[in-house]
Amino acid sequence: MDEHVLEAAGRCRVVVRDGRVVEVGKPVIRECPLARRFACPVTEMTPQAITKNIQNRIDSFGMCTPGRELISDEVFVGFGASEIISSALKSRYIDAAVIACDGAGTVVVTRSAMAQGIGGRMSGLVSTTPIPDVIRRIEDEGGIVADPEHASLDPLTGVHAARKAGHEHLIVTISNPEDARTVREYDPDAIIIAVHTTGYTPEDARLVRAYADIVTACASRTVREICGPCAILQAGSTVPVYALTPGGKHLILLRMAAIDYPLYVTHADLPVTGEKGPNPLV
Repeated sequence: MDEHVLEAAGRCRVVVRDGRVVEVGKPVIRECPLARRFACPVTEMTPQAITKNIQNRIDSFGMCTPGRELISDEVFVGFGASEIISSALKSRYIDAAVIACDGAGTVVVTRSAMAQGIGGRMSGLVSTTPIPDVIRRIEDEGGIVADPEHASLDPLTGVHAARKAGHEHLIVTISNPEDARTVREYDPDAIIIAVHTTGYTPEDARLVRAYADIVTACASRTVREICGPCAILQAGSTVPVYALTPGGKHLILLRMAAIDYPLYVTHADLPVTGEKGPNPLV
């Protein structure tokens, strides 16, 4: 079966089959400033609006289909995970990134444009099934698909594949906090970015605080309360990105250096809260 399960717009479960949205769960938040800036904006968190947004992604760049676009230099969020990874790859600070891709599962990429093309417009991927054309094109572009038979999502398997290919300096994205611990114990030098954190429990946030280098706050109250005060650098205020280690801080500084629009930098006690963030925090 061709089936892809996403979490979109604040942990709303979405199921895609054969290029169509076939199931949308109940959203857990009412509004998000980032969702208002989507190419197909979600101004009100309803199943209908989320269906329209996800179907627009499928129709416009082939998400969850054999026609999936994989290469892009288009920036969608100033300090999004894919933008941070893309800048780090471009600067050669890291060798490779272990990320998730619909239709391929956990993949290893070395090209900045592929990191951005895969991650820039994709929501949280819960599960996926193999799409041979997507897998072939990733491999043709120099990427590695860690489990082409099942398209499983397993960051540690991706780290193993990256190491086997000779890559030493890695960025790894995780959404399951336990994966942060597993990856850190295997590769103490990996830079770990925790993404899609909406709904994290206090224990989840404590795991990320202990093992991740960067964490995106999304609509998570626990990440703001537990990770925010430990941050050594914060990017953004409405949907903050926290650097928790010097390695994470360096990555965000690399991203800042790559941005060509004006930036305002100041000292402050962290976290800093913006006036209008996701509502409610969960």
